[in-house]
Amino acid sequence: MIIDTIEQAHKYYGLHPLFETAFEFILKNDLKITPDGKIEMPENIRAFITTSIGKTKETSLEKFECHDQFIDIQLCISGTETFGWKPRSNCKTQNGAYNPEKDVRFYADKPDMYFQLKDNQFTIFFPEDVHAPMIGDGEIKKMVVKIKI
Repeated sequence: MIIDTIEQAHKYYGLHPLFETAFEFILKNDLKITPDGKIEMPENIRAFITTSIGKTKETSLEKFECHDQFIDIQLCISGTETFGWKPRSNCKTQNGAYNPEKDVRFYADKPDMYFQLKDNQFTIFFPEDVHAPMIGDGEIKKMVVKIKI
């Protein structure tokens, strides 16, 4: 997992060949005025923007998730978003079967830690990062970019 500000995104371009494309899109667009919905991106990148009211920790933990085929870049555009996190290697209790169509696997474990993102901060979740997003009070606008491994 990585946590940083969008101004420092260039430091991570070398971690995956598509990171530069994803971050350059974020840096070149005014996402505060970009409407919710799917964003057209090159092959092997999926992206969307959502605006919604934050969830309680308990509600978010119902979908304590990780992915096998994609890396998530999650950017807080506005609001304050809290995430739960735990390494997959420490998760013991799966919550249902892996869904290959949605590339999601859920766990019933509890996070080891929580952290917050504010405007223009992002996190990168790799397949080994189990995460519970969208915890917060009030409205959260975010962009999720999924990078094919």
